[in-house]
Order: sequence, then C-alpha cells, then structure tokens
Amino acid sequence: MAFVQTQGRIAGLDSPPAPSGVSLKISDDYTTDYATIYREHKAVHMVVSFLAENIASLGLHLFRRVGDTERERVTDHPVAQMFTSPSQSLRVTRYSLMRGIVSDLAIYDRAAALKIMAADGSLSLVRLPAAKIVPSEDDWLSPKSFKYTTTSGVMELPADQVVYIHGYNPDSLIDGISPIESLRVSLAEDYNATTARSQMLKNGARVSGYLERPASAPWSAEARERFAKAWKQQYAGNGPESGGTPILEDGMTFKPAAHNSKDLEYIGARKLTTLEVAQAYHVPPPMLGILDQATFSNITEQHKMLYADTLGPWLVWLKEELEMQLLAEFPDSADLYLEFNLESKLRGSFEEQATGLQTSVGAPWMTRNEARARLNLPPIDDGDELITPLNVLEGGQASPTDSAPDEVAP
Repeated sequence: MAFVQTQGRIAGLDSPPAPSGVSLKISDDYTTDYATIYREHKAVHMVVSFLAENIASLGLHLFRRVGDTERERVTDHPVAQMFTSPSQSLRVTRYSLMRGIVSDLAIYDRAAALKIMAADGSLSLVRLPAAKIVPSEDDWLSPKSFKYTTTSGVMELPADQVVYIHGYNPDSLIDGISPIESLRVSLAEDYNATTARSQMLKNGARVSGYLERPASAPWSAEARERFAKAWKQQYAGNGPESGGTPILEDGMTFKPAAHNSKDLEYIGARKLTTLEVAQAYHVPPPMLGILDQATFSNITEQHKMLYADTLGPWLVWLKEELEMQLLAEFPDSADLYLEFNLESKLRGSFEEQATGLQTSVGAPWMTRNEARARLNLPPIDDGDELITPLNVLEGGQASPTDSAPDEVAP
C-alpha cells in the first residue's frame, strides 16, 4: 500500500515558500504568476471559486456493482471513509480537500494530493500546492516521482504516494496548460485599460480639459514650472480646489475635454472581462450575476445546464482519476466506483418533487400524520394510513391526476 507517508514526516518539514507559479507577462510593466492573478483579478477569482465551491459541495459516494441493474452503497471501505469521515488529527474535510484540488486544476490545470496515514491509522489525502510540486521528467509517459519544494529543501515523493491530476497539453503527457494562458490578451487589455482609467481619474483635473496660452506671451521656465506645480496641487487629484473655478493668467484659455464614466466604458469593460473569463471556463454568465439577457425560464435551464455541461466533464474527470489512483490500492475493488451526488442539486422545487413522486407511485405517498408533522401539528387518530382516492385502483389508472374513465357507450 502506498499510504506510507506519515503525518509526522510531513509536519517535520518547513512550510512551503510563498507560491510563485509560472511567470506570466501581462504587459511590458506587469509580469506576474497564476497565484497572483487569482488573488488580484476579480473575474478570475470569482469564476474559479464558483467552480470549486459548487463541486466541493457535492457528496462523493462509493458504490459496488451487484448486477447489470443493481448497485449498493459501500460505507465501510477505506476510500469511502476517506471522503465521509476524514482524519480528525489532520483537520482536512472533504469539502476543503475537493475545493483545493478543483481550484488548483482551474488555476494551474494540475493538482496533487499526498496519501497520508494519520496517527490514528486512518487514511487521508492532503493537498499539495500545485505551484510547489513538479513531476519528474525521467519518463515522458508517466512521472516516476515528484519534487516538492519547501524552505528546508526539496522532498522527493514517489509517484505511487501522490494523487496527481492534470489536464491536456499538446506538448506533454505529464502536465497541463492553465486556462489563464488563453486569457493573457484579455487580462492584458483589462490591466492596461484599468491603469489608464485610474491614472486619468487620479491625475486629471476635476475641471477636465487643457489650457491654451498665446505663443507671443513671455513665459520663463521658472514661471512655467511654478504654474504647473500650483495647478496640480490645487486642481488635480484630491487638491483642495478640485471642481472649483481655476484662475488663469497671461491670456490663457481653458478648453474643456471632459471624460466621464460613459466615455471611459468602465462598466462595459469590467463586464467584458468577466464574460471572457466565464467563457474560458464554460460557466453560464447568469450564474455569475450577469443578468442582461436573463429570464426566469432561461436561468432555470442554465442551472440544469451547469451540472450537465459545465460541471459534468469536471465530475467525470475527477471521479475517474480518483478511482484509478485510489481504488487500485485495495484488493477486491474491481466492482467499486465513485459517484458525485447530484440529487440534492437537481431535485427541483417542492411542488415539482411532489408531482414527480405522486406520478411515480400512482397514488398519494404521504400520510396525514406525516403531513401534520411537517407543520409541527400533533398526530390524529387513524392518520397513519394512506388515503387512496376511489378513482385510483391497483392495476388501474397510473395516478390520481389522470382523467376520469371514459364514458360507457349507450
């Protein structure tokens, strides 16, 4: 079994240094990394958090195939307990683990977790920051080990002790390509536009415009410098006379050249960046609060599409990787498989659930006392029996919502 890394060995290491990630040049004066983009760019942070939190909120269950049409849930298997009852000593919940893994995949297109045997003998996974772990390149098909960088040195981790998930890379079979790379132009445009707008609003006089001065009027270098300094101190930025009436001299004239929020396209530019980031991660814009073209019906359909088209590929990807890298550690696992629990997210409203259940069973499905208990009312006599309408017979109509029987011809 590859769960040989103990909690004590990991705790004895110094903490990893601050993540650096991959250098990403946004503009000539702005070079950063994926982690910083996630921290500082609102649109990227919002979309990545949306994906990670929605997937982490889903339960992950283990099942055994009993036959072609039957299955049973397994709760006593070590892998099932790993996601339902994580180690208390490591203080790693299923939600925090899954949220970290999905966030790393969304930011770096790779994620890693160390297989840990805790002090109490339970098995757990501990996320390793994606920016600090590098697969070895001694085998282009599959890495044999990983190098994990800490402030005290580099730790060599055998591949069978690490759960490693990565996306697609046309040039490599052991690494992925961050979706942020496809947003390089959009992020550069957003950065430059935001910087320009900020500088214009910060440095421009509140009486927006420019000054004209007759060329024939004498103006020494000292006088020009004095006037420029006084103008900036009085009317630019947070000067005491911002918005006031400037006093001109020597035949100067003021030419208005106002820039307002509409001219600067502030709202539109912000929205465009969010839309492009959402498109890169295939997230419906209404799920992020962009409701320009939203209606009640299409939001409902897009909510369903979220778990079918947006999160569906993520869930299949994660479950197959975890099955391959975890279940293979244990004997008698050929018939076991993992599945994310989508039921709670797709149940629909109470009315939709009630109608669906009634149609499925063909008769009322709740007793009067069960209904009264939901309203915090006491039970009544003879309230524990189902009341079946007279027009609903076993082997007759499918449900009490059916139409009345056809009239008998005379």
